[in-house]
Amino acid sequence: MPGPIEEQASTAVAALAARPKLAVAVEKPTPYSFDLGLLLANDTNPVRIDRTASTATVEAQLAAVARDGAQALINQLLTTCRVERTASDGVLLSLPPVTTALPREKPLPQPKPPTRWEQFAARKGIKPKTREQRRNIQYDDKTQTWTPKWGFGGANKTKDGQADWLVEVKDWQKDADHAAKGTSVRGDSRRERKEHVRRNDRRMRRNELHAASAAGTRSKK
Repeated sequence: MPGPIEEQASTAVAALAARPKLAVAVEKPTPYSFDLGLLLANDTNPVRIDRTASTATVEAQLAAVARDGAQALINQLLTTCRVERTASDGVLLSLPPVTTALPREKPLPQPKPPTRWEQFAARKGIKPKTREQRRNIQYDDKTQTWTPKWGFGGANKTKDGQADWLVEVKDWQKDADHAAKGTSVRGDSRRERKEHVRRNDRRMRRNELHAASAAGTRSKK
C-alpha cells in the first residue's frame, strides 16, 4: 500500500493536471516593450482591480498580470535570442546588449585637482615613467648582475659604488668629530636617507592640503 508521502504526491499531481492550461500567446491592448538584456518586460496597460473584492481575489488578479508578463518575456526570448545546446551546460540562451539606461545611485565622481607636482610636470613637459622605468631593478656593470634600486641590498644604500659595510674615511679630523659627537659616517648616510623620506612625506602632505584647498575654492564658485 502506498504511504502518506506517495498519496500527497499523487494528489498534487492530480491537482496540477486538473488545472486549466493557460494560453501561451499573451495579447494586450498596448503591446509590451522589452529590454532582453535586463530580462525586463514593460507593461503600460492599467491594472484594474475591484477594490470591493477579497484579498485572495486581488492576489489572484495580480498573479495573473505577473504571469502574463513572464509568459510574454519568455516568448520574446525564445523568438529573438540565439539558443545553443551544449553537452556540459545544457541549453544556453544569448542575451542582447542592455538598452535601458539605469540611473546611478550616486553622482559621478568629480575629477581630482592636480597636485603641485602634476602642475609642475605639465608646465615642464615631464612625462610619467614607463613600466620599465618603474621597475625596481637595474644592471650593475661591476658585479655583472641585476640588483634592486632600493630596498634590501638596494643601490641607494651605496655611496660611490661602496656598500654601507665598507665606508672609506679619508678625513681623520672629520672622523674624530663624529666620534666626539657620538655619530659615524655610516650613521650619517642612514640619517640622510631617513631625512629624505621625511622630506618627501612633508611635501606629500603639503600637496594634499594645497589640492584640498583648491578643490574647496572651486566648489564655492
